Amino acid sequence: VALAWGSAVQACSPSSVFIRGDWGQARFTVEVADDANERAQGLMHREHLACSAGMLFVYEKPQRLSFWMRNTLIELDMLFIDDRGVVQHIHHRAQPLDETPILGGNNLTHVLEINGGMAERLGIEVGSVLQHPSFLQDEAAWPC
Repeated sequence: VALAWGSAVQACSPSSVFIRGDWGQARFTVEVADDANERAQGLMHREHLACSAGMLFVYEKPQRLSFWMRNTLIELDMLFIDDRGVVQHIHHRAQPLDETPILGGNNLTHVLEINGGMAERLGIEVGSVLQHPSFLQDEAAWPC
Protein backbone atom coordinates (compact mmCIF):
# COMPACT_ATOMS: atom_id res chain seq x y z
CA VAL A 1 0.00 0.00 0.00
CA ALA A 2 1.28 3.44 -0.88
CA LEU A 3 1.02 5.42 2.30
CA ALA A 4 1.61 9.12 2.83
CA TRP A 5 2.58 9.63 6.47
CA GLY A 6 3.11 12.85 8.33
CA SER A 7 1.56 16.23 8.00
CA ALA A 8 2.99 17.30 4.66
CA VAL A 9 0.56 19.24 2.48
CA GLN A 10 -0.62 17.25 -0.54
CA ALA A 11 -2.03 18.58 -3.76
CA CYS A 12 -5.74 17.86 -4.17
CA SER A 13 -6.43 15.85 -7.29
CA PRO A 14 -9.58 14.15 -8.60
CA SER A 15 -7.59 10.92 -8.97
CA SER A 16 -6.38 10.77 -5.35
CA VAL A 17 -8.06 10.53 -1.97
CA PHE A 18 -6.14 11.26 1.20
CA ILE A 19 -7.53 9.88 4.44
CA ARG A 20 -6.29 10.53 7.96
CA GLY A 21 -7.12 9.87 11.57
CA ASP A 22 -5.47 9.02 14.87
CA TRP A 23 -4.14 5.90 13.12
CA GLY A 24 -2.08 7.92 10.58
CA GLN A 25 -2.63 8.88 6.95
CA ALA A 26 -2.93 7.09 3.60
CA ARG A 27 -3.47 7.90 -0.07
CA PHE A 28 -5.54 5.93 -2.53
CA THR A 29 -5.57 6.38 -6.28
CA VAL A 30 -9.26 6.44 -7.17
CA GLU A 31 -11.64 6.25 -10.04
CA VAL A 32 -14.52 8.64 -9.48
CA ALA A 33 -18.08 7.44 -10.13
CA ASP A 34 -20.14 10.62 -10.13
CA ASP A 35 -23.02 9.92 -12.49
CA ALA A 36 -25.77 7.30 -12.46
CA ASN A 37 -24.16 5.03 -15.08
CA GLU A 38 -20.73 5.05 -13.43
CA ARG A 39 -22.24 4.41 -10.00
CA ALA A 40 -24.37 1.54 -11.36
CA GLN A 41 -21.28 -0.12 -12.90
CA GLY A 42 -18.97 0.46 -9.93
CA LEU A 43 -16.33 -2.24 -9.57
CA MET A 44 -18.47 -5.00 -11.08
CA HIS A 45 -16.80 -7.76 -13.11
CA ARG A 46 -13.26 -6.85 -12.03
CA GLU A 47 -10.96 -9.58 -10.87
CA HIS A 48 -8.34 -7.35 -9.25
CA LEU A 49 -7.96 -3.99 -7.51
CA ALA A 50 -4.48 -2.66 -6.78
CA CYS A 51 -3.89 -2.43 -3.02
CA SER A 52 -3.52 1.37 -3.10
CA ALA A 53 -6.51 1.88 -5.40
CA GLY A 54 -10.23 2.35 -4.93
CA MET A 55 -13.42 3.81 -6.31
CA LEU A 56 -15.00 6.97 -4.92
CA PHE A 57 -18.77 7.22 -5.43
CA VAL A 58 -19.98 10.82 -5.35
CA TYR A 59 -23.62 11.90 -4.91
CA GLU A 60 -24.93 15.43 -5.46
CA LYS A 61 -26.88 15.71 -2.22
CA PRO A 62 -26.91 13.98 1.18
CA GLN A 63 -29.04 10.85 1.17
CA ARG A 64 -29.53 7.35 2.56
CA LEU A 65 -27.06 5.04 0.81
CA SER A 66 -27.16 1.29 0.46
CA PHE A 67 -24.87 -0.87 -1.68
CA TRP A 68 -24.66 -4.53 -2.67
CA MET A 69 -22.09 -6.79 -4.28
CA ARG A 70 -24.00 -7.99 -7.35
CA ASN A 71 -21.49 -8.99 -10.06
CA THR A 72 -18.61 -7.79 -7.86
CA LEU A 73 -15.85 -10.40 -7.84
CA ILE A 74 -13.50 -8.97 -5.20
CA GLU A 75 -13.94 -8.51 -1.46
CA LEU A 76 -14.35 -4.84 -0.55
CA ASP A 77 -14.36 -2.49 2.42
CA MET A 78 -16.94 0.29 2.04
CA LEU A 79 -16.41 3.62 3.80
CA PHE A 80 -19.62 5.66 3.97
CA ILE A 81 -18.85 9.39 4.18
CA ASP A 82 -20.81 12.59 4.85
CA ASP A 83 -20.61 15.87 2.91
CA ARG A 84 -17.81 17.16 5.16
CA GLY A 85 -15.60 14.17 4.32
CA VAL A 86 -16.03 12.40 7.66
CA VAL A 87 -16.35 8.60 7.69
CA GLN A 88 -19.69 7.75 9.32
CA HIS A 89 -19.75 3.97 8.85
CA ILE A 90 -17.43 1.23 7.61
CA HIS A 91 -18.61 -2.08 6.24
CA HIS A 92 -15.68 -4.48 6.40
CA ARG A 93 -15.07 -7.28 3.92
CA ALA A 94 -18.23 -7.19 1.80
CA GLN A 95 -18.46 -10.61 0.19
CA PRO A 96 -18.23 -11.03 -3.58
CA LEU A 97 -21.51 -11.65 -5.43
CA ASP A 98 -23.64 -11.17 -2.28
CA GLU A 99 -26.87 -9.33 -3.08
CA THR A 100 -27.72 -8.57 0.55
CA PRO A 101 -28.15 -4.78 0.93
CA ILE A 102 -25.36 -3.06 2.87
CA LEU A 103 -26.83 -0.02 4.59
CA GLY A 104 -24.38 2.84 5.01
CA GLY A 105 -26.68 5.24 6.79
CA ASN A 106 -28.38 8.58 6.20
CA ASN A 107 -27.10 11.99 5.10
CA LEU A 108 -24.21 10.55 3.08
CA THR A 109 -22.66 11.91 -0.11
CA HIS A 110 -19.67 9.62 -0.75
CA VAL A 111 -18.64 5.99 -0.55
CA LEU A 112 -15.02 4.88 -0.87
CA GLU A 113 -14.54 1.24 -1.86
CA ILE A 114 -11.13 -0.28 -1.21
CA ASN A 115 -9.81 -3.83 -0.99
CA GLY A 116 -11.40 -5.95 1.70
CA GLY A 117 -9.43 -5.90 4.93
CA MET A 118 -7.52 -2.72 4.05
CA ALA A 119 -9.45 -0.47 6.46
CA GLU A 120 -8.69 -2.79 9.35
CA ARG A 121 -5.07 -3.27 8.29
CA LEU A 122 -4.47 0.49 8.21
CA GLY A 123 -6.59 1.23 11.28
CA ILE A 124 -9.11 3.40 9.41
CA GLU A 125 -12.07 4.05 11.69
CA VAL A 126 -15.30 6.01 11.93
CA GLY A 127 -14.38 9.67 12.37
CA SER A 128 -11.43 9.52 9.94
CA VAL A 129 -11.52 12.36 7.40
CA LEU A 130 -10.99 12.44 3.66
CA GLN A 131 -9.52 15.10 1.42
CA HIS A 132 -10.77 15.28 -2.17
CA PRO A 133 -11.97 18.11 -4.43
CA SER A 134 -15.50 16.63 -4.61
CA PHE A 135 -16.24 17.78 -1.05
CA LEU A 136 -17.62 21.31 -0.61
CA GLN A 137 -14.36 22.98 0.33
CA ASP A 138 -15.85 25.71 2.53
CA GLU A 139 -17.48 23.00 4.71
CA ALA A 140 -14.91 20.18 4.43
CA ALA A 141 -13.36 18.78 7.59
CA TRP A 142 -10.06 18.59 5.63
CA PRO A 143 -10.20 21.10 2.76
CA CYS A 144 -7.87 21.03 -0.22
